[in-house]
Amino acid sequence: MFEDITVFLRNNGFKATPQRLAVYNALASTNGHPTADALFSALRPRFPTMSLATVYKALDVLAELKLIKVLNTGEFSFRYDADTSDHAHVRCEKCGRVSDVFSVAAGNIADIVKEAETETGCEISGRQIYFFGLCPECARAARAGQGN
Repeated sequence: MFEDITVFLRNNGFKATPQRLAVYNALASTNGHPTADALFSALRPRFPTMSLATVYKALDVLAELKLIKVLNTGEFSFRYDADTSDHAHVRCEKCGRVSDVFSVAAGNIADIVKEAETETGCEISGRQIYFFGLCPECARAARAGQGN
């Protein structure tokens, strides 16, 4: 896959820099949905001269080429996902963890898009669906705290 990304970047007029490849590889190797700051922190030991601006620029290129998704889950910074398949996300309102929701997939989302187009008359060109609540750990902690 890494060689495919290298070729894909070059075929689309972008250099396959070690930093861009490292940012993509870091995203592709996690089920998490890190922020640019988290990616920067994770990559800093291997790339001590890389700046946060370089991480943002790499993310911009990867998003422009639709190799990653940019998630706006209502926080003060964006999160990123290398899984570009049609799926929703849920964010824990306590700890901030973002998880994938694959059961809300292509068929369900297509129905929702059609309904939105019918209701508004708009031609929908993109969509992101988010749910909010408590992850299992935070829900357990909240329940345990209620018993005190």
